[in-house]
Amino acid sequence: MSDETSGLQARIDADLKQAMRDRDETAKLTLRAVKTAFMQARTSGNVAHDISDADALEIIRREAKRRRDAADEFQRVGAADRAEAELAEYALLQSYLPQPLSGTEIEAIAREVIAELNVTSMKQMGQVMQAVLARTGARADGKSVNQIVRQLLTP
Repeated sequence: MSDETSGLQARIDADLKQAMRDRDETAKLTLRAVKTAFMQARTSGNVAHDISDADALEIIRREAKRRRDAADEFQRVGAADRAEAELAEYALLQSYLPQPLSGTEIEAIAREVIAELNVTSMKQMGQVMQAVLARTGARADGKSVNQIVRQLLTP
C-alpha cells in the first residue's frame, strides 16, 4: 500500500484505534473485518494495488449488506440476540456510507431516465435500471431502484 491512504481508509484506521482504546468490541471487530476486506481487494489479482475511495465504499456497502442479510436470517430463525449484534454492526457500517436517496428522489431520477430514453414497456427495464443506477451511484441500492422502476413501467 502506498503512503497515499484514501480518506475513508484513514478514517477507518483512526476509528479502529479509538474503538480499541474504548474497548468497543463491536466497532473493533467490524472495522477489522472491513480492513481485512480492503486487504483482500488490494491483493486480488496478480499485482497488489491501492484501492480508491469508490472501491472502499463498495466494499463497505457489501459488508453492510452481509450484516443486514445475516440479521434478517437470524431474526427468521429466532436468534434475536445474534440479529441484534448484526444490526449493530450494520448501523456502524452505514455511518461510513453516503446518505441514501429517498424513494421520492429515486423516483424522480427514474422518471427523468424513462423520459430521456423514451421507454414505453417493461422490455426496456434493463436500460432504465442501468441508467438510473449510474446516476444514483452509491446512494441507492439495486433492490429499491428495481421496485421503483418496475412500478413506473407497469401499466
